[in-house]
Amino acid sequence: MIMGALTFTEELIIPVAAGKLFKAVSFDSNNLFPKLIPEIYRRIEIIEGDGGPGSIKKAEFSNRTNMAGNQVKCIKNRIDELDAENFSYKYSLIEGDGVMDKIEKITYEVKFETTPDGGSKNKMTSTYYTKGDFALTEQEIKEGKEKALGMYKVVEGYLLQNPDAYA
Repeated sequence: MIMGALTFTEELIIPVAAGKLFKAVSFDSNNLFPKLIPEIYRRIEIIEGDGGPGSIKKAEFSNRTNMAGNQVKCIKNRIDELDAENFSYKYSLIEGDGVMDKIEKITYEVKFETTPDGGSKNKMTSTYYTKGDFALTEQEIKEGKEKALGMYKVVEGYLLQNPDAYA
């Protein structure tokens, strides 16, 4: 069991250009995720700001559970940084039912780099800030990573099937 602030990093190689992936995931996730994964995402909308740093996005879920197996209906993420030139962004989970009683916040730093073959290397660093003596288990961490990587795979599949999207 791990308590306090826990940071982990995942790297993933995807055969899609960094710029395309960045546009799809950072700028258009509110349209793309509900379209591609309606069994998970009911709706994502910007509820504060213009979509840039400081903006708040609200995601409503069709069917999602948290690490403890409880239904999660809604979360809010704050966009902390957005750098279109370097294909990087940072955002924080700041609110969510079934999450915030044990987690203070979760920050995500995402960076897409171009690979020599025209694909991209994607690095995501997640930091979980837990409350009190709450501790994450290795299994909960593994499940969180798998969900994140699964979403990237869905977007990858869409972009490979739709090569003109986000050109």
